[in-house]
Amino acid sequence: MCKGLAALPHTCLERAKEIKTKLGTLLQKPDATIDFIIPYPEKPEKPPKAQKPSPEEALQWRDSLEKLLQNPYGLASFRSFLRSEFSEENAEFWVACEDYKKTKSPVKMAEKAKKIYEEFIQTEAPKEVNIDHFTKAVTMKNLVEPSPTSFDMAQKRIFALMEKDSLPRFVRSEFYHELIK
Repeated sequence: MCKGLAALPHTCLERAKEIKTKLGTLLQKPDATIDFIIPYPEKPEKPPKAQKPSPEEALQWRDSLEKLLQNPYGLASFRSFLRSEFSEENAEFWVACEDYKKTKSPVKMAEKAKKIYEEFIQTEAPKEVNIDHFTKAVTMKNLVEPSPTSFDMAQKRIFALMEKDSLPRFVRSEFYHELIK
């Protein structure tokens, strides 16, 4: 029964065990009393006095979610709008992924990856984002060895969802109309 396994090179078995251990550790539900604390503020800090954009600048956001998300005031306005619709998790996930990509330390990257996974990706996560099973599987596979691109596919799916669904509603909202006055 183990003949097939015995035929594998020793390093392959060690690598398989290592991957299984890493994935198992990542997927474990934390025990609240034992889990380490990750410095990830529940409410993101507001940027220092984000300057209100000109109506012309705000008008550009109709056609560019990217420009909207890159502007601190635009992002804050968009998040307030999403909060009013009970769908802020998409923007929160996008922001968390942007922060994650800037992380240099492999230890901190693994900690943030675990936090993002538990908060947004895992089934029945507190702020679970709406991604398909394939994207979720690819993301989980990427988290075996976290890298700056681990969440790229999921982040792109959520960006596309916000661009197609949330942005048009935002542009029709009172939040937005106040900005372009």
